[in-house]
Amino acid sequence: MITVDQFLAFGLAAFILIAIPGPSVVFVIGRALAYGRGVALATVLGNTLGLLTIVVLVAFGLGVIVEESIVVFMVLKFAGAAYLVWLGVQAIRHRKAFSVQNAGVGGHPALTWRKVIRQGFIVGVSNPKAFMIIGAVLPQFIDRGNGHVQAQMLLLGLIAVTIGLLSDSLWAVIASQLRTWFHASPKRGEAMGAVGGTSMIGLGVGLAVSGNHH
Repeated sequence: MITVDQFLAFGLAAFILIAIPGPSVVFVIGRALAYGRGVALATVLGNTLGLLTIVVLVAFGLGVIVEESIVVFMVLKFAGAAYLVWLGVQAIRHRKAFSVQNAGVGGHPALTWRKVIRQGFIVGVSNPKAFMIIGAVLPQFIDRGNGHVQAQMLLLGLIAVTIGLLSDSLWAVIASQLRTWFHASPKRGEAMGAVGGTSMIGLGVGLAVSGNHH
C-alpha cells in the first residue's frame, strides 16, 4: 500500500518534528514531575490515542476544515489551552500531597487510570499543532498515482503515532526519575508538584497566546 521510500521519507520527517519538544512533551513532563511515572505513561497513552484520532480525522478530511476555518482552529486552540491551565491549577492546589509523608496514605489526588488516560486524550486531540503537522506534512508524502489515498494516509499516520508514543514514553521515564529526587523531602515534594503544575499552566498560556495558523 505504501512504498519503502514513502515509509523512510515520512518516518524521517515525523521523527524530526516529534523529536523537537512540543506541547505533548511538556505536558507529559509536567505530569511526570507532579504525579510520577505511572500517571505520566498513562498520559502518554491518552495523548497517543488523541494523535491517532487526529490521524483518522485528517485522513477523512477534517484536516482541510481545520486548515481553512479560523473558527474551528481557535475553538480547538482555546479549549485545549483552558484544559491545560485547569489541570495545572489542580496539581498546584494538591502539591502538599506529593511529599513522601503522604505517599500511600491517601495523600495523592484521586486519579484513576481511566481518568488520566481521558485527560491525556483530551489534551492530545485538542492540540491544533498536531492537526497542522498531520494535515500539512503527511499529505506531501502521499502517492496519488497508487490510489487508496486514505489508506496511505492512515498507514503513514501510524508511523507518526508510533514515533510519538516511543518519544513521549522516554520523556516520561526520564522526568519521573527527577521526581524521585524531589520526593526525598517534604519541601522538594511540594516544589515538584508546583513545578509540574506551573509547567502545565505555562503550556496552556503559551498555546493560547501563540500566533494563528496563517
